[in-house]
Amino acid sequence: MSTSLSLAPTRKPAAPLLAFILLIAGALFLQSTVGARQVLLLVVGAALGLTLYHAAFGFTSAWRVFIKDRRGAGLRAQMVMLAVAVLLFFPALGAGTLFGQPVVGLVAPAGVSVVFGAFIFGIGMQLGGGCASGTLFTVGGGNARMLVTLLFFICGSLIATHHVDWWFALPALPAMSIVKLFGVVPALVLSLVVFAAIALLTVRLEKARHGQLEEGVTSEHQGLRRFLRGPWPLVWGAIGLALLNYATLALAGRPWGITSAFALWGAKVASGLGVDMSSWAFWQMPGNAKALAAPVWEDITSVMDIGIVLGALLAAGLAGRFAPSLKIPMRSLVAAVIGGLLLGYGSRLAYGCNIGAYFSGIASGSLHGWVWLVAAFIGNGVGVRLRPFFFAGERPQVALNGC
Repeated sequence: MSTSLSLAPTRKPAAPLLAFILLIAGALFLQSTVGARQVLLLVVGAALGLTLYHAAFGFTSAWRVFIKDRRGAGLRAQMVMLAVAVLLFFPALGAGTLFGQPVVGLVAPAGVSVVFGAFIFGIGMQLGGGCASGTLFTVGGGNARMLVTLLFFICGSLIATHHVDWWFALPALPAMSIVKLFGVVPALVLSLVVFAAIALLTVRLEKARHGQLEEGVTSEHQGLRRFLRGPWPLVWGAIGLALLNYATLALAGRPWGITSAFALWGAKVASGLGVDMSSWAFWQMPGNAKALAAPVWEDITSVMDIGIVLGALLAAGLAGRFAPSLKIPMRSLVAAVIGGLLLGYGSRLAYGCNIGAYFSGIASGSLHGWVWLVAAFIGNGVGVRLRPFFFAGERPQVALNGC
């Protein structure tokens, strides 16, 4: 996930005010047209955007610095996030209810489409400059280049919906949840052991390369001022994202996702341009057909995605770092186009992105979440090696030592 936001604090009092006004207006509109639950999901989305921005919680950048430099703080933060998530999710998913409401995990088949989709998604992360959550929070933070990535992310998602029936027919294991297979406690123990093993491996490799672990981010602000203006320690972001995903489970009845909304937005635009989306097999599925026919503000994922952008805008304004720039080098622009298409196409094939498949998939105990992680990490490795062709100043990567 790219965190290439302006480093020089720039006072933009209009940014947080605009974000606040838009959030209030959105909440009032949703309350009058849909209901209180949708308002709360908008608020959760905004909290996710603020958390992602202030913690600079990067999936793309975290994987890149580990692949290139063996710095593992970002990966360890992801393991903390996943550990907190499974401790919260598994008991609820095992019971099937949370606060009296039925809940289900994001569990999908693990097969060829997931492997290929996650692999090209990983390449797209490095070329596009962000993942799904990263694209949204950096757009909200004022990164104009990521608007290009987002546009082609949407295009890639739409194109994939025309092909997914072929991809989904390829060989695959059935949708499996380790919570259902092994029970809540064994699934928890197994997951926590794997998270710990990955974290310890990153510590070992980082110390072998650098002699010591990298120090965490510091801030001139303390207490409430740091909470409002950032930057946050990575662990704050990890815990915050896990708790907010749990809030999503409680409100929506399923975990956090992002990219299904991108496909829906693309389909809405295509329909408006006269394309008969109802003839596509993907949009004939009951849930998808219903979403396509309904107003976009009734779609949970769309509302949360908009909330993420507005929350990041609010955070960038509070931090004094909202400073959009339209100066985008041509090669970087080309990378954004290619990366966006790969991100969009890959996420549909893989039943989700770094959030829906990786974070929420593993938090749901889904096997496909782990398959996604491995395939996407390999794809990131390829993407890191391709980046020097598009980004000036990045040296071509030679063979890396170690794992």
